[in-house]
Formats: sequence, structure tokens, C-alpha cells
Amino acid sequence: MISHAGTKRPAAGKSHRSDEDISAASGFSCKRHRTRQEQAFSDRGKLKPLLDNYIADEMDIMSFRSMVDSSSKRHNHWGFKGVNGQMFFNMIAKTAVDLEECDAELKAVLAPPESEPMARSRMRTFASYVARIGEEHVNSGGSVRSKPKVGSTPYFVSHFWQIYGLEIWPIYYTSGVRSMVNLNLWSPNEDFAEGYIEFKRIMGELQGVFENESGQTFDLYHVEHVLWPHGENPLTGEKIIGDVGEDSEPLKEPEPPREKVTLLPESYVPPIIAILPQMAAHEPSLDEAAKASGISLARAFEKNINAAFTILGYETKLLGQGQGRVPDGQALNSDDAYAVLWDAKVRAGAYSIGTDDRTIREYIASMARELKRRQSMRNFYYAIISSTFVDDFDEAVRFLKMETDVNEVCLIEAEALVAMVDIKMRDPLGVSLGPDGLQRLFTSSGILSADSVQEVMG
Repeated sequence: MISHAGTKRPAAGKSHRSDEDISAASGFSCKRHRTRQEQAFSDRGKLKPLLDNYIADEMDIMSFRSMVDSSSKRHNHWGFKGVNGQMFFNMIAKTAVDLEECDAELKAVLAPPESEPMARSRMRTFASYVARIGEEHVNSGGSVRSKPKVGSTPYFVSHFWQIYGLEIWPIYYTSGVRSMVNLNLWSPNEDFAEGYIEFKRIMGELQGVFENESGQTFDLYHVEHVLWPHGENPLTGEKIIGDVGEDSEPLKEPEPPREKVTLLPESYVPPIIAILPQMAAHEPSLDEAAKASGISLARAFEKNINAAFTILGYETKLLGQGQGRVPDGQALNSDDAYAVLWDAKVRAGAYSIGTDDRTIREYIASMARELKRRQSMRNFYYAIISSTFVDDFDEAVRFLKMETDVNEVCLIEAEALVAMVDIKMRDPLGVSLGPDGLQRLFTSSGILSADSVQEVMG
């Protein structure tokens, strides 16, 4: 048990950190997110009548699914539109052969449990149902990728339970689970239902620790946001500065005198990727470091972006310099027949995509035709990677989509690409490149931020 008084923790939540260290995290996002949290509580309360009507048989499963989807798109801060939420719901509905049975199973699990034993039993029963229809789907010739993942059950179910019990049932956010594991507070249980109950209890204990240390009122939503990752150490708030450059001679920040290591690194992101945001923002010191390494900062940025797409699992090719009118690089996913054509822009300020750059349109059209002919690509996404973007892209995006074969135009902030690599490296087998994974990030035009990546990927 986690306690400021020093009570021992259970085996499921072993930790070598002191309660003072843990409670330091309580100020990490409390002030920053309090207004957003209060709004989120208010918005989520609007879902209760919808859920009441469904459980009371006043709405069919397909109407319920559609209305939940519409609500989650209006309120992105819920995170439900990602792979463990709405996509999981869609897969269940599409995989289930017997919709009446599916409807009954769903209503049984979404009804608010009155106790932990009831919650454990309902979640375990629903997880078994999801596993069964998934296996039946594959055995009947369906794709393994299109079957619902049993591991999404705790998040999906707890999302609805919290509507009825804001102070009882925490949402099983992937980010919260990762932060608990990284802080050595807890390790997930192979039994998803039992694991959720353990997670719930530790969230309650953290709530008490944070209230004792901060002197403020903490509800479960506040605790969830303390554990929300922002590309930095959740205890110290410090970002990790990496290094980058040629394969043979890495480009490094000037090394400070070595200090005693007090905490082991928690980031999964390699230094060559971690430095992308600083490169994109054209930090002055990196110009000199690039020069000393015999490469321009712009070209180093391109090389590191190519490395990021390679780590994500794409078939990559660095283009650009000396190869005529072509994008800076391409990332292909043959299994799902789509390509990402990308350009890199190093800018000290926000980058603005123009409407008169016919060169971009010409090389996108040329590359798309070639990839269609040689590699049978069905979908094409054009991406620009930079530090930040000016919000004036609508007309440029419209012209590119009308005059080329690209499906969408994505303006990717460098921090978003770092977040993608972090998520992939933490769960290499669980995060796919297909429509149930990273491809979802490219399927709408506009700015893609690190927060957006977290919301979509869960």
C-alpha cells in the first residue's frame, strides 16, 4: 500500500522510490490541466443519458456506437477515438456474427458494477467474449489485424464505468499504465480483470498521497493527468537532449562535466530521434555542431527523420539532395499498401505551407504514379515535418489534394514524430503500421502534435 506514513506496498506495486519522490509528481500537471479537467468532467457527464438509454434497451447497438463515435470526435480530450476505444468498439461490432449476443454482452459489461468483485467478474467475462469472437473471425478466414484485441478491454470498459462513478472507477489509460511501470509502482497482470482492480487500488492510493503532499483536492481525473506523458521525465519535467549526425561520427551537444547518475533513464527514444525538436527549431548551437561533423543541419535533420521512419518499421528511402525534383524521403508500408512522402523544414519560427509551390505538386504527382505502378500502393500521404506550423494551410492542402493523388496532407510537429517512436518502441509488437495503428495518424489533414499522437494511439 502506498502511504505517506510509510505503510508497505503490495507486491503488485513494488517501488524503490520514496513517497516524497512520488508526491513530487503531483504538481506536474495539476495547475496546467485543472480547467481542462473540469470541462472534461462536464462533457463526459453528457454521455450518461446516452448510456442509460442503451442499457435500458431504448437504443440499438449500431446507433449507440455511432453516437459514441460522434461524441468522442467532439471531445478529443477523452482519448476514446483511439485504437483502444472507438476502433476497438468498431472491430467488435464488425467481427461479431451474432449481433444480439454482442448487444447482450456489451450491455452486461457496461452496466455500472456495485463492487470490485462484480467489476472483476464482468470485465473477465467480456474479455473472454472478445477473445472468442476474435478467434472465430480468424478461423472463418478473417484477417488477424481486423480482430479486436483483448488487451483493449480494460480501457474500453473503464471509460464507460467512470461515467457512472467519477470517484470510483479510473480509466485504464495506456499512458497511466506506462508511467506506473516506469516509476516502478506496479506491473500489469496477465489477467486483465485482476490487473484493472490492482490499477484502481493504486490510483486511489496515489490520490491520497497527492492530496496529503499538496494540500489540494485530487480526484481520479487529476491523478490520471499527473501520469500523462509530455516527452519528459514525469518527476522532474526535464527533457532529454540527444545527439545526431553522420553514421560514423555522431553530432553531439557539448558534453558538460559528468555528474553522478541519480535516476536511470526512462525514455525509450534513441538520442538521434530525441534531438529532432531542437533541430527542427534551428537551435543555434546545432549549426556549429553540424558544421564540425561535416554536414548541414538541414541534411542532418533529413537523415534523422529517415531514421525515425525506419525505427517505426517502414521501408524507407532518403531522397532529396542531388536527386532532382523529389521529396526529401519516402516511407512505405507494403502490407497495407500506403506510402508517406515527406519533406523536412528547419525553421526557427513556425513554417507556413504556400499555395504557389508547383514544384511540390509536380514531384508528388510523379512519385505517386511511380509507386502505384511499381509497388501497387493504394493510399498516399504527404507530410511536412517541422517545429511548428502557421495555421494557414487550408487552401494549400485543398490544391494538393485536388491536383495530386495524395489522400491527406499532414503537418507533423517534430515532437509528434518523437512521440510516435516512443510509443512504437515501448510496444513494438502491439503497435502496427496499419489502419489499427500508425496509419490512423495520417488519415486526416492538418497539424499533428504530440498530444494528438497520444490521443489517437491511446
